[in-house]
Amino acid sequence: MKKLIPLFLITALSFTGSAMADGFNNNTQLQTGGGFNNPLTISTVEQAKQMNKDAWVTLQGKIVKQIGEEDYLFRDNTGDINIEIDHKYWQGRTVTPDDIIQITGEVDTHRFKPIDIDVKNLQIISSAK
Repeated sequence: MKKLIPLFLITALSFTGSAMADGFNNNTQLQTGGGFNNPLTISTVEQAKQMNKDAWVTLQGKIVKQIGEEDYLFRDNTGDINIEIDHKYWQGRTVTPDDIIQITGEVDTHRFKPIDIDVKNLQIISSAK
């Protein structure tokens, strides 16, 4: 009888474990991977300039020029905004002013500087190459 208890526990745990999923997903389907699933909302530069400090934003457009070591001028159809991209977020990729990219990051406000975006993720949407 004592040998059956561990076997029962292993069997019970394997059934409950297979029904669980990692992360949050508001769909009714079973999620097989971890993380949060949320529909992506693309904002514009004009909208980003109206957002509060530390608000998360996703923008699509082009980097038109470098203005500092990690600072760039980003442009979409509604205007320009300064962005800051740490070296680690480039991940070996090269982007030209002709490439369309998608950036996600935090709105950063300053007392004596214009609003900028602290980029945490960069994806190339279409490359001119």
